[in-house]
Amino acid sequence: MQIYGADHSPWVQAVLLGLHDKNHAYTLTTVPPLALLLKSGVMMPAVKTGAPPWQLESADILQQIGFGEVSRQDMQAINHSWRGVLHRTDRAFSFFDGFSRIREPSNSKTTRLVHHLLRSFVSFYMFLLIRTLVFFRGTGDPDNFGDQFLYFEHKLREAGPFLGGASTSTADLMLFGIIQCHCSLPVPPLKALQDDPRLNTVRTWIATMQLRFTDYQHLYSSRFFRPFVKSAEPATVTERSVFWLGALTLFLLFPITVPLVAILADFLSAWRSHFSPRAAEQLSIKLPADQDKNIRSK
Repeated sequence: MQIYGADHSPWVQAVLLGLHDKNHAYTLTTVPPLALLLKSGVMMPAVKTGAPPWQLESADILQQIGFGEVSRQDMQAINHSWRGVLHRTDRAFSFFDGFSRIREPSNSKTTRLVHHLLRSFVSFYMFLLIRTLVFFRGTGDPDNFGDQFLYFEHKLREAGPFLGGASTSTADLMLFGIIQCHCSLPVPPLKALQDDPRLNTVRTWIATMQLRFTDYQHLYSSRFFRPFVKSAEPATVTERSVFWLGALTLFLLFPITVPLVAILADFLSAWRSHFSPRAAEQLSIKLPADQDKNIRSK
């Protein structure tokens, strides 16, 4: 199984967590192969087993490897818990530095260096996309970031120790993936997860998940939550330097690179609209008003 994606993405994290939980072998790259880039841009995750086509929906991929279907209510609450992600670009240096530290899991030093150089474009694209969203729509912050996790607090009290009951489910993997995203570059929801007195059961669940994934190589939450197990290993100084060389080049060539990003973003938007309705749903950071009301009332 071949996977493209960066472990700062919650949907990539969900797939990697699922593969780890099922003990499936895979190869991971943080740069899309050319054929995939031409088809779906930098959208992640993308998974291929043997011959094409690539699969691009994390929920479908998780079902393929043996996990159940996530309910619509759980999926809406998972999307809701992603609110705050637009704060990842509040500090530009931290955003790019975080991407530079993602380790490329290749045995070839040359491949690692080349992919760090090319990954600078992926991060440049993500940065401009998020800043554009913030400029036109704002960050969409709630009054209290802790509210977006109350649905899971109540569900864990009833189901426990996992959202799926006695074993991990697709919902567990997706929510834990979002928490890894929030922890990879700390954003306001992380503070709520750490300190909100209403979320004690969620914090217990995080500890349970961390113990289950003690030897998982892409764990970011262990820096902020007990038990403090081994965290994701960062890239080397040389690899990070090559990434920064690429990033600075992209900024210097902004009259070319910014229009290129705009073209790619327009292409991806059209692709999602026509071929991937669930991808569009996953990228939403707001719940329908009636669902939001239901969650807050529980």
